[in-house]
Amino acid sequence: MKSKYVSDIAFTESVKKRQESMGSRQAYQNMAERRDWQTEITGQLAYFVSQRDSFYMASANAQGQPYIQHRGGPKGFLKVLDENHLAFADFSGNRQYISIGNFDENNKVHLFLMDYPNRKRIKIWGEASVIQPDNDLLVQLKDDDYDVPIERAIKIRVTAWDVNCPQHIQQRYTVEEFRDLGV
Repeated sequence: MKSKYVSDIAFTESVKKRQESMGSRQAYQNMAERRDWQTEITGQLAYFVSQRDSFYMASANAQGQPYIQHRGGPKGFLKVLDENHLAFADFSGNRQYISIGNFDENNKVHLFLMDYPNRKRIKIWGEASVIQPDNDLLVQLKDDDYDVPIERAIKIRVTAWDVNCPQHIQQRYTVEEFRDLGV
């Protein structure tokens, strides 16, 4: 059964019941009717993505056991391919392969992108594909100034995204951002 609202990707029936019991359901219903979450990558999202040097990625195995991983690289390493797809080079790491193993049995993925100085976060839901290194996509994702081996690419079909409120985000700055402030 297709959901009426894009935000139903997070606001499942059990979540709606909990919202109802806690008194917040009507506000989220009104939000969905007024301006539901987006399904295509807009210029606003593309710019936000291009400015990130890290993000958090959640996956889950077939039994629903979640896993969250920090992904980092040079600013803009998460790339917009078109209005429906993001991708990033999967660099050599600790060789646990938990995320890509999870994607083998459950391709659902969630990205959490933070802009700490501006107290902004964007949540992205999607479906991940693991692309092996002989693919032309790696040419698009390679950064010649970042000499780290690429093991594969992760391509994400975006199914929903939303800008989240700034409440409780503490401002943090990278060394580069701190320098840019002239401090």
